[in-house]
Amino acid sequence: MDPTTTRRPRARRPARALAIAAAALLLPALAGCSGDDGAAADSATCPDGRIRFGIEPFEDPAKLTPAYETLAKGLEEKLDCPVEVTVVEDYAAEVLAMRNDQLELGQFGPLGYVFAKERADAEPLVSFGTAEGEHSSYRAGIWVPKDSSITSVGDLKGRSLALGSVGSTSGDVLPRSALADAKIPEDDVRLDYAGGHPEALLALANGKVDAAQINTQQLAVATEAGHFDEADFRRVWESEDIPNDPITVRGNADPEFKKAVRTALLDLDPKVIGEVGAYLDVTPPGPLLAVDDETYSPLFELAEKMDLTEEDV
Repeated sequence: MDPTTTRRPRARRPARALAIAAAALLLPALAGCSGDDGAAADSATCPDGRIRFGIEPFEDPAKLTPAYETLAKGLEEKLDCPVEVTVVEDYAAEVLAMRNDQLELGQFGPLGYVFAKERADAEPLVSFGTAEGEHSSYRAGIWVPKDSSITSVGDLKGRSLALGSVGSTSGDVLPRSALADAKIPEDDVRLDYAGGHPEALLALANGKVDAAQINTQQLAVATEAGHFDEADFRRVWESEDIPNDPITVRGNADPEFKKAVRTALLDLDPKVIGEVGAYLDVTPPGPLLAVDDETYSPLFELAEKMDLTEEDV
C-alpha cells in the first residue's frame, strides 16, 4: 500500500465494525482448535486440554508465528499442556476472543492493554526482561531524511508523516501526542497510515513521505536486515521509555491457572524467548519479569491525556 493515499479517518466506526466482524470469524476457529484429551484436561493448569495464546500482529505474522511457537513450546513443557499460538487479525479480534473465553493468554501492545483490561478484564502477568534482569522498554521516534529542512516536530506543519496503524502506542498515539505538545493541529499535518511499523519505515526510506514514525524496535530489526541505514536519516523527536508488551491472562480464569502460568513464564529459559525478544529489541534477552498495572500507568495517563476510547485503538 502506498501510505500517502491513506489519510487518518475522523470517524473509525466503519473500520471498527469490520474489525469486529473479523474477530467474530476468528472465534469459531479458536474454539475449534483441538487439544489432548488426557488427564491434563481436568487440571486447573490445562483448561480444556490446551492453552490458547493470542498475539497482536505487531510484525509480519509469518515471522511472529515461529518465534512465538518457540516460546509456547517452552511454556508447554513447563505446564505439561499444549499451547496453541494464534497471531490474531488485530487488537479488536484479540480482545473479543479473550472476552468470549476463546483465549487464555494474550500479548497486547502497551496502550492496547489499557483497553484490554477494560473490555476483557485482562490481567498482566509478565513482560520481557533484559540480560541485566531489568524490565525492557522501547521508544517512539519521528525520523526524516538527513538533508530534510525538518528539524523539530514544529516543522511538520504542512508536511506528510507516515504512521503505523491506528491505535498503535508508538506508531500512532505517541507521535500525535508530540504534535499536540507542539501545538500543531493534526489537520495541519498529512497523517498517512501505512499499515504497520515496517510499512511506515519503508515509506520514508522510499521517499513517499516527508517524515515517519520509527520506534527503536523496528529500527533495530530493519537495520539488522539491511532495510534501513541510519546514516541517511535523522531523528527529530523521541518519546520517553515505553514499557514493553505485557503477556496477560483472562481475568475470569481459575486463580490456580493464573498462578501456574505466571510461575511457568517466569521460569522460562531466556533461550526460548530469544526469537520473540529480537522483534522487541531485547537482545540478548533475560528472563520474563513480573508486571502489574503500575508498570503501565504511563499508558493509562496517555490514554487520558489524548482522550482515547476503545474506538481509537
